[in-house]
This record gives sequence, C-alpha cells and structure tokens, in this order.
Amino acid sequence: MTSRRLVLSRSAALIGAASTGLLLPEIARAQGAKVRVGLMLPYTGTFAQLGVAIENGVRMAIAEQGGKLGGREIDWFKVDDESDPSKGVENASKLVQRDKVDVLIGTVHSGVQMGIQKVARDSGVLTLIPNAGVHAATRALCAPNVFRTSFSNGQPTMALGKAMVDRGHKKAVWITWKYAAGDEAFEGFKESYTKAGGTIVKELGLPFPNVEFQALLTEIAALKPDAVACFFAGGGAAKFIRDYAAAGLKGKIPLYGSGFLTEGVLEAAGPAADGILTTLHYSDSLDTPRNKAFRLAYAKSFKQQPDVYAMQGYDTGLLLAQGANAVKGDLANKAALYKAMESATIDSPRGKWTMSRAHNPVQDIYLRQVEKGENKVIGVAAKALADPGTGCRMAAAA
Repeated sequence: MTSRRLVLSRSAALIGAASTGLLLPEIARAQGAKVRVGLMLPYTGTFAQLGVAIENGVRMAIAEQGGKLGGREIDWFKVDDESDPSKGVENASKLVQRDKVDVLIGTVHSGVQMGIQKVARDSGVLTLIPNAGVHAATRALCAPNVFRTSFSNGQPTMALGKAMVDRGHKKAVWITWKYAAGDEAFEGFKESYTKAGGTIVKELGLPFPNVEFQALLTEIAALKPDAVACFFAGGGAAKFIRDYAAAGLKGKIPLYGSGFLTEGVLEAAGPAADGILTTLHYSDSLDTPRNKAFRLAYAKSFKQQPDVYAMQGYDTGLLLAQGANAVKGDLANKAALYKAMESATIDSPRGKWTMSRAHNPVQDIYLRQVEKGENKVIGVAAKALADPGTGCRMAAAA
C-alpha cells in the first residue's frame, strides 16, 4: 500500500506539473464549444446516495438556466471516487487530463477532497466543493480557483456553544469519533462553548467507525454534566442516539450535536431522537417560499424529497451559473469569473449566503429540534457565520 501511494503521489506531481501546459489549448477553445463539467462524486459504497443527491441538485440548478452555462451547451463527465482517499489524485487527474474538463465538482469525503485539492492547485482548474468540510480546503490550502458551497467541518458547531450556554448548560461532555471531521467539529465547538462561558469537563472519543458506545455512555452518566455535545453521522449516529436513550440518559442529560447527527437518520433512530437539538445551515422544514419552491421542483424532477446534500448540489449549480453568466460563458477569463463568484449572493433554499475571502459560505446556522420525526427550526443560532479561514493566503487569479 505504501509503495502504491508513493507511486500515486509521484505520478500526481508529474501530472500536476504537466497539466497547466496541457490545459492551455482548452482554455483557448472557441466560445461556441461546449463547457466540459466533471463530476467526481461517490456513486458506490456508503456515500453513494449523497453523490446522487448532489448531482441531482447541480443538474436541477443548471436546468433552470436552460441547461446552459453562460449561453454554452454542456458536456458532462463523471468519475466514481468510491470515497477512497488513495485514489483521489488519480481520479481527479482523469477528469483534468483525460477529459480536459473546464470545471471539476467534488466531493463528499474529506480525505478524497485532499486529492482533488492537490490537482486543483497544480492545474488551476475551476473546482467547486459541494460537501467535504475539511478545513484545509479553505484555510491553509485555499486557492483562487477553489470554491466551497457547503460548510467547513467546524462551522455548524461554531454556532452550538452559545445556544447551549443560553439554555443554562454550562458544563458539557463532548463525544465523537476520533478522525479529521470529528476533530474539526470539536474545534468549532470548543471555541464557541468556552467563549460563551461554558466548561468542557471531558472530551471522549472512539475510533472511526466504531459504534461500541456503552463504556463511554456509562462514563457520561457518572460525570453528570449539564449536557452532552457530539459529532456523529449516518448509521453510527442513529445507533448512538438509540444507545443514549437505552442507557437512561435521554430526558436526564440533554443531547446536542452538529446537525449531521440527525440528518437522514431520524427514521432509523426512532423516538429516541425526540428532543435532540442540533445546529446546521439547512433544514427540510425551513418555512420560506424559496425552500418550498425548491423542494417541490426537486420532488417533481426526481420523485424523492431533497436533503441537505441535494441543496448543496443545487447551490453549487447556482454559483457556477452565476459566474458563467457574468463572463458570458468565457470561463477562460479567470480573473473576472472568480471575481463574480467571490462577490455572488446566492439565493438559496437555505437562505441567502455570500462567499468569504477564503471561498467558504458565510451563512446562517439554524437551531433545530427533533419533533415527531422532523428537524424543526426553532431559531437562528448564528447569523451570517463565517469560517475564520485561518492560514489562507490567497494568491491572485491568473
């Protein structure tokens, strides 16, 4: 495995060095030619459903533009990234080198995103991130050609701390999987909770994707904090919620989390989830004309209800269309294209948002409570919240 990774990384370096030259004829392509859009998303495995939802959202937003970008027809190219970080550079390079895409959209998994980030920075190809929240993408490894339309991993939990302290929960236990997303979610929570006057009495963790929670739940019961805050997602989140209730903690020690704790898992979690409070940049139940229109159009197009991932894909399409329209389809005019995207206001189902200096959404984070199988919005936990973009040194566009 080590030798294979070494070969991949060396290959990536060669590809990256060569790619700028290879792209020049493509940049000079006549404006009448089609825009080549590459989708690098998970289409198999655990995150396959997320990849499909994101693609659906992107295509729906562009369909609303007559199926064109800045008046130009589109050729679509797809690569299944398999949520495999070891193939990240290789798969992104296929789209950039083999398919010569003008735009690369991806991905879900933060580990895979790091491979895309390398290729994006080496090649200069316009890259839009529709989900992966890894901090480096819009912090130390930010780039003029990379824009995120979702969130940074610490953004939802940056709004969680004050909401907890405001409800009188001044001593908390934090629990998560010990991996990058969990660590970065904790970073956001720790900053916001301690700043609001809260004290973290214990930080608990277990290896990803271990779901043997019992020993840690017993420890929480013994610590008797005012509340518990956490980051889990997917099937592991559903089991944590059920185990928390089974351990007798539900109703005794309030449970809070990053919104991904209760996204897409409420049916699996059942009544154990009732009352859980989370913070996230979207909720299905947002009672606005914009969100209702989006949800109706998506349901008609794809015969299913959209989720946060579909919304993020949709916003990715909106941002790309807004940029392309501003330069009348001339994506080779990078300075003007990036300026248009940086200054865009996206009229999103989540609410209007803008782009930070480091190219991460500045957005409202909602406080939601699980009620009868739904994440009900009960307030705004933070208005126009920006990720700090720590370490981002953005060079000017070529």
